[in-house]
Amino acid sequence: MPLEWAGSSPDLLLVIDRESGEPLRTQVERRLRDAIRGGRLRSGERLPSSRTLARQLGLSRGLVQECYEQLHAEGYLVSRPGAGTYVASGTHLPQDPAKRRAAEPELLADFQSGVPDLRSFPVTDWLWAMREAARVTPASAFSYGDARGSAALREVLAGYLRRVRACVADPEQMVICSGYAQGLGLALHALARSGIRTVAYEDPGSPTTTRSAAAWAGMAAVPVPVDDQGIDVEALAATDARVVIVTPAHQWPTGVVLAPRRRLALIDWAVRRDAVIIEDDYDAEFRYDRDPVGTLQGLAPDRVIAAGTVSKSLAPALRIGWLLCPPGIRALVTVHKHLSDRGSPTLDQLALATLIESGRYDRHLRRMRARYAARRSALVAALAEHAPRVVVTGLAAGFHAVAHLGPAADERAVVAAARERAVGLYGMSACRTSRAAAPAQLVLGFGNVSDDALTAGIAVVGDLLRGDGGGPHGHGRDM
Repeated sequence: MPLEWAGSSPDLLLVIDRESGEPLRTQVERRLRDAIRGGRLRSGERLPSSRTLARQLGLSRGLVQECYEQLHAEGYLVSRPGAGTYVASGTHLPQDPAKRRAAEPELLADFQSGVPDLRSFPVTDWLWAMREAARVTPASAFSYGDARGSAALREVLAGYLRRVRACVADPEQMVICSGYAQGLGLALHALARSGIRTVAYEDPGSPTTTRSAAAWAGMAAVPVPVDDQGIDVEALAATDARVVIVTPAHQWPTGVVLAPRRRLALIDWAVRRDAVIIEDDYDAEFRYDRDPVGTLQGLAPDRVIAAGTVSKSLAPALRIGWLLCPPGIRALVTVHKHLSDRGSPTLDQLALATLIESGRYDRHLRRMRARYAARRSALVAALAEHAPRVVVTGLAAGFHAVAHLGPAADERAVVAAARERAVGLYGMSACRTSRAAAPAQLVLGFGNVSDDALTAGIAVVGDLLRGDGGGPHGHGRDM
């Protein structure tokens, strides 16, 4: 799709060498021709007017007009009456076929996890909040400001976390960051500065993200197994880790909730080891068939760094997250945040604060809880119809589930066969440190797939999940 430059004539960088002895007209023609053939100027793009380009280059308008006329005659340019001069179609040299990236086929249904319903982003409310924040914000707020983030957002978020997540939340101990990944990196850097050298993480979990963040901070990362009660605290205690990353509200990706005894045991481990818990409050906003679970941070605020974002509640593109830090760590986190980017975008922070204060954020969450609850029911119904032997777990919160395939299942073969049918399925093996594909399980995200696509997609791959779809696996196990 060609770029459309609105308003005045667009600028164009052309370098003219007045000392070379080459005629100026020849130089302009050659550089324009090369830019078009090389793809720097694409088909359909508008060029500056002859008057504008002449002024930019310090040349006469007549010389530029002659260049345009020559390239028009050669088929490189076309003129549109009253609209200007454009690059003609089919004028740039094609890339080497070996270097072309194959276009991804459009999927009938994509069960990618971790992505909310992007079509449901509250555009009207967000635009209102942006306008309202810009209207009332003093000019001084648009300077660099506090690396911890907007004081207004930290105040509002602290109140929200106290009210909704039972956190011990002080705005002075909060640092606004650009999503979970940056927040994790900042926390690990600060902990490394305090002398901690090993971080533990849940397995299955997010091994790639965790290991990358740990390596960036100069730490070693060790996996700790997860069972149906959450992270195995005894196994954790057998490591030399003094920091652990957990998702207690809705473990990623198994969906289990950290059991009460494990919660207390984990805090006890942190006290005895003089360790820190990084609590990723994953999927806490979306709970269905049980009462909400409070944060670990609320039980041990001096031992827990609570991390949260609006990536799941609103959209990942906003890149707004936060860390609620123990007093001894906050200063180091702030220093690393300042060195990283001097702070996250202020106007976006103020808009989020306005959205939360207005009640529109809570209203959006209520609407999305109902939508995701209905969608998970549709997923369960579709699987019951088309693959009744597949066991589904992890549905108490969030917008993903785990499908347990039969004992003879070949997880990777099922995923590959589904892709050939234009359905995106994703295996649990990607979440395991060992990358083992057994037991065969699928992580089915239903946040960003429409109801119709969800039902159609499961119908298309039902025989693969059952085990009678041409060889991906044998008979599924009974429920």
